[in-house]
Amino acid sequence: MDEVVVEDVEPSIFKAMLLFIYSDKLPDVHEVTGSTSMCTSTILVQHLLAAADRFNLDRLKLLCEAKLCEEVNVNTVATTLALAEQHGCPQLKSICLKFAATPANLGAVMQSEAYRYLEESCPSMISELLRTFASADENSGLQLSRKRSGSSIFGLDLAADGAAAESVNPNGRRIRRRF
Repeated sequence: MDEVVVEDVEPSIFKAMLLFIYSDKLPDVHEVTGSTSMCTSTILVQHLLAAADRFNLDRLKLLCEAKLCEEVNVNTVATTLALAEQHGCPQLKSICLKFAATPANLGAVMQSEAYRYLEESCPSMISELLRTFASADENSGLQLSRKRSGSSIFGLDLAADGAAAESVNPNGRRIRRRF
C-alpha cells in the first residue's frame, strides 16, 4: 500500500504529531503553521492533545496538558475544560475548574461562546463548575472567620473560646488578661 489515510486529523496536527515523534518535544506553533498567535497556539495544542489521546501518545498528551495548563484564560477555559473531561486529563480539568470558578472570571466565562459549547458537549461540567465555585466561596468564608477569631482586637490576644488569654510580657512574666 503506497498511501495511508488518516481521517479526522488536520494536516497541521498530524505534522505536529510527526515532529513530536521524531524530536520527542512539543513543536512550536510557528514550526507547524507559520503563525505565532496565542489563540492559534492554544487551539493547535488542544487538537494535538485529542490526537495524542487517540493514537496513545501518552508523553505527547502530558506535554499538551502541561502547555494548556499554562495558557488557560477566559477565552479558552471552557473548551479546554470540555477537552480535559473528554480525554481524561485530571490536572488540566482541575486547573480549568479553579480558574473558571473564581468570582473574577466566572461571569466572563459564562458569557463566552465556548461556554455554550461546554453546556452542549459536557453538561456535567456545568454542575461541577458550580460545585467548585460554591466550595471556593465556602473556603474563603471559612478563612475570613478564622482570621477574625484568631486575630487580636486592639493588640490583645484572644483565646479561641473567648476567655481571657495568657501572654508573656517583655519581662518574661505571664500576664492573664480579663475581658
